[in-house]
Amino acid sequence: FNDYDPCIANRMVNGKQHTVRFHVDDLLSSHVDPKVNDRFAEWLEKMYGKYKAVEPTRGKKHDYLGMIIDFTEQNKVIIDMVKYVESMVEDFPVSISKVSKTPAAENLLDIGTGKLLDKGKSEAYHTTVAKGLFLSKRSRPDIQPTIAVLSTRVKSPTESDWKKLIRMLEYLKGTSKLCLKLKADNPQVVKWYVDASFAVHPDYRSHTGAVMTLGEGSVIAMSKKQKLNTRSSTEAELVGADDAATMILWTGLFMEQQGYPLSKNILFQDNKSAILLENNGKRSAGKRSRALNVRYFFLTDQVEKGNLTIEYCPTDVMWADFMTKPLQGEKFRKFRDDILGIS
Repeated sequence: FNDYDPCIANRMVNGKQHTVRFHVDDLLSSHVDPKVNDRFAEWLEKMYGKYKAVEPTRGKKHDYLGMIIDFTEQNKVIIDMVKYVESMVEDFPVSISKVSKTPAAENLLDIGTGKLLDKGKSEAYHTTVAKGLFLSKRSRPDIQPTIAVLSTRVKSPTESDWKKLIRMLEYLKGTSKLCLKLKADNPQVVKWYVDASFAVHPDYRSHTGAVMTLGEGSVIAMSKKQKLNTRSSTEAELVGADDAATMILWTGLFMEQQGYPLSKNILFQDNKSAILLENNGKRSAGKRSRALNVRYFFLTDQVEKGNLTIEYCPTDVMWADFMTKPLQGEKFRKFRDDILGIS
């Protein structure tokens, strides 16, 4: 079993790795030799068939946990939730007739205004946001910044929150065929893009965005409001890197357990002052950054230990910028296509 994810187990068969993923009683088994999977299915039937027949499916397409996992394109995997998106739009109690080019308008981060929703609408809001959260973490990270905001409103949604939810559904209706395509150029090189939008929330807190890729498409994405106020964009970037640090380091440990020890675990940022602070710690702290809590120099220790390298990435190619604010127009489409792995 992988020490960093107990739902994944590995063993070596004929010199090649056999991997099994568990989700309760749903298993996904893979090995380069199909006969290994056949024998595993036979063993499962022998062990558990008396409780319920084991029903294996084989091939390059698998319906697994609400996703169609598609291996038909060489060297790629496609995560397809088209039917889920269509059902999500159709099940909404209000007919979605329009389509929108982006999931959120520029006022996404504004405080909800208007009357509180009645019980029926409030329940529909909560249900739909929960569905969107499930979707955003699997095949549609392009709606994650919108879901991150809508999720904070489920306890007392207002009319303006309802309109924002409808805007997201209009976008999903118009882009229901989009899928997430993943490709690993080198499984031993992990690239993390981390960015922060300074003081964009009504309480002047900043917003962290992070995207991880192995080559094409986003394997892990994160969009979250920061938990403290910062005094500058540099401080916000430092806090953002700390927000993502746990997942950045976990990724390296997880990949090593899967047989791919990382040669590079790269954190890309577009703020050179933040990079200096992360690389040098308090040695690079000036008058404005002296008061920063020592915890935000945790990454400096990881850099010195060789667990992480931090590199500069221009803002125009900073994928994580997508996760920090409601982008519009060409910039939205460019980053969305990068994150979804669309050529």
